[in-house]
Amino acid sequence: MPATINGLPYWELGFDQDGRLVAPGGLFDELPAQGVTDLFVLTHGWNNDLGIARRLYQGFFTQLGDTLARTSALQRPGARVGVVGVIWPSMRWADESLPGVAEGAVAGLAAEPSDGQLVEELRPQFPGGEQGKTLDELADLLDRQPEDDAELARFHELVKQLVGARDLGAPEDQGEATLFEVDNPEELYEQFATLAPAPASEGGTMGLGDRFSKLWKGAKEVLRQATYFEMKRRAGTVGRNGLGPAVARLGGIQPGLRVHLIGHSFGARLVSFALAGLPADATGPSSPVKSLSLLQGAFSHFAFASDVAAIDGKDGALAGMANRVDGPLVASFTRLDLAVGKAYPLASMLSRDATSGFEDLLYRWGGVGHDGFQAVDASQTSMGLVEQPYQFAPGRFYNLDANTVIKNGGPPSGSHSDIVHPEIAWALLSAAQVTTGSG
Repeated sequence: MPATINGLPYWELGFDQDGRLVAPGGLFDELPAQGVTDLFVLTHGWNNDLGIARRLYQGFFTQLGDTLARTSALQRPGARVGVVGVIWPSMRWADESLPGVAEGAVAGLAAEPSDGQLVEELRPQFPGGEQGKTLDELADLLDRQPEDDAELARFHELVKQLVGARDLGAPEDQGEATLFEVDNPEELYEQFATLAPAPASEGGTMGLGDRFSKLWKGAKEVLRQATYFEMKRRAGTVGRNGLGPAVARLGGIQPGLRVHLIGHSFGARLVSFALAGLPADATGPSSPVKSLSLLQGAFSHFAFASDVAAIDGKDGALAGMANRVDGPLVASFTRLDLAVGKAYPLASMLSRDATSGFEDLLYRWGGVGHDGFQAVDASQTSMGLVEQPYQFAPGRFYNLDANTVIKNGGPPSGSHSDIVHPEIAWALLSAAQVTTGSG
């Protein structure tokens, strides 16, 4: 028998970094006997342990169950919901806030861990011997913060060694290579220093008079961003090689099953790339995927677009994949998400293109959680109250303005992880047509 969350049958699917299914959690054997018609599959973003991911799933699916109970009179006759939490090897930095967790509360560390301790928390995601040595040196430099330009340059070389300037894939991602191309990282570090929250002892300032203090703050943020890029690549791999084939298998085990893919942060990239892992004939009504919902997605807003002028007339990585969703494609966005709206595109924006203004660069390298799907004729609507009808149609893109809902959280990520709300649950149930209020 499966576990339950708020009365909903719950399973987990675990994948390794290459997308191999390592923990099927009983889903394939138990699902047919549960009478589930609609399976909501949620994928976390950057989380560095199983406990964080499971707390997200507990909170999110509890809210989903509460909203189902509240709107029972509006549900599609015969609908029965089951839920799945996807576990994949990603990470988050331990100084980032989480919904419902007090600012600065870091499990397993002192209340104010040193920068070197934060780097140590990355070790499980970089288990190789050489990577371990690189992390040791990075942690030492961040703790010592020597006032030496050569040591800053050494730090940057170590960052490149840790994550590698490997092929980043589609043209909409190529701006990220800027992190690894600069010879003198000072300008890069100065830009990223603006993302670092100032200690209370500095009275809310960055200590601008202390050049090296500012540069080392920026150095830590550059390392943070570089490790995000590593997890972003991994998310695409796990989606294409792991989750996509798993969804196809579920459709074979239970014909007619309606699967609803939901991703947060890099999990949004993972569930999107799962579409590329479906069989080529899984299009329209033949696809088991009946809705795709991206919550503060941390990947390019051009990923689904074709012939994009902003990326030199090229296609996004997932151009043509929307036809593998037999339902709406929905993305939330908010200006208060600093991780996607500021940190995510910043390295890409440092392309040394002096002829482009800030807004042009932000548009070229922006993330879907900042302004939604772009260059795909998306409709825009505000995230509404529970029971407010949505007019979602199959095969269409929708951008949900969530500025009044997804708004809680401090730096460096802002409201990026503030995704447990009844309004969000209602929007997803509407996109899935579990509720009859979806138009």
